[in-house]
Amino acid sequence: MPRPEFQAPPDVFYNESEARKYTTSSRIIEIQSRISERALELLALPNDGVPKLLLDIGCGSGLSGETLTEHGHHWVGYDISKSMLDVALERETEGDLLLADMGQGLGLRPGVIDGAISISAVQWLCNADKSSHDPRLRLKAFFGSLYRCLARGARAVLQFYADNVKQSEMIVTFAMRAGFAGGVVVDWPHSSKAKKCYLVLTCGPPSINTSLPKGKGENGEMCSDDDDESSDEDGDKTVGIYERNRSKRQKTKTNGKGKDWLLKKKEQMRRRGHDVPADTKYTGRKRKTYF
Repeated sequence: MPRPEFQAPPDVFYNESEARKYTTSSRIIEIQSRISERALELLALPNDGVPKLLLDIGCGSGLSGETLTEHGHHWVGYDISKSMLDVALERETEGDLLLADMGQGLGLRPGVIDGAISISAVQWLCNADKSSHDPRLRLKAFFGSLYRCLARGARAVLQFYADNVKQSEMIVTFAMRAGFAGGVVVDWPHSSKAKKCYLVLTCGPPSINTSLPKGKGENGEMCSDDDDESSDEDGDKTVGIYERNRSKRQKTKTNGKGKDWLLKKKEQMRRRGHDVPADTKYTGRKRKTYF
């Protein structure tokens, strides 16, 4: 059975019946809880006993938000499906819920969020569900607004299911362009069913504190360095680190002709009998844009 993002837009696929079916499935509840716990672990929040304000992007019916509440944090949930949010209200989730499209930006004040998680949501941005949708522009708007609303040094952990390598690279590329440092952590890289990819991002430039944790192995253990080397040969990496490569704007030549061209042109006009001002040290000098 194809994944939900290939069947219909999220606000259409997760209608009232699908939202209730999703929320009452014991299998879904267990998977969501396990992934949310892992995302919170990768978030690496300081253990100082102070509740943090977190984002749950694509919160759905609040299953992942329950994990945040259990750990004593406050959270704000975003989702595009009204039916999902209605179910979350019925379940009396503790977080604040917003009906919004993350592809249009988050619209939060700069630097107010201590961390963000997202479970199985970011890959939806790679699809053009409407004629006005451009996946690249939507990814740019999302990651740009996420970077702005996070506090300096805060992390975002986004679990996603990429359809292919190109799609995964596109997601990571736009995250790096927004200013994030980080990379992809892969749990159970050799398992087709249990494999999970987490995009772990830090708001700010790379540093010692932004080093990525190891991915989990087949028995839930952290992969060793030897495992990383062997998995690289198979093309299944447990950690993928990416650098921020912001493209430098290259200087383009202006349409100005230069002093030599101007002197040559004035000489031609003199030969034709035109009254041309004499050449001075100011001839051909570029004027300032202001006086």
